[in-house]
Amino acid sequence: MTRSFATEQGESFQIQRHGDVVVVEPSAEIENMPDNLIEQAASLVLSPLRDEPPSGLVIDLSRVNFFGSMFITFLMRCHLLMHKQRHPGELVLAGVNDRVRELLRMTNLDTLWALYDTREEALEALGSY
Repeated sequence: MTRSFATEQGESFQIQRHGDVVVVEPSAEIENMPDNLIEQAASLVLSPLRDEPPSGLVIDLSRVNFFGSMFITFLMRCHLLMHKQRHPGELVLAGVNDRVRELLRMTNLDTLWALYDTREEALEALGSY
């Protein structure tokens, strides 16, 4: 099942379920999106994840070249959601380019989440591919 969540500016996130694992794919629009719209889209994305918590969560960044602090806040909210569950799940990042890897390294977030080159590698690592 694929769901898209959008703001007034267009499609912001797609969500796909692969069994018990969810893939969230932000569009390139988040690079230029105002913080309040990222917050709005993030709330729409997180709501179904709270209702039906996945065992694993892949954030596929393959369409994103960079992001700011509000998107990092979204990632942290996803991380907390996965760890507050009755049976904590794992959050991983896929499709991470060199620029995003550097940002994650500078913020030490690369030590918090596993990074994969492709969505398929991430799904395989979470046992859902």
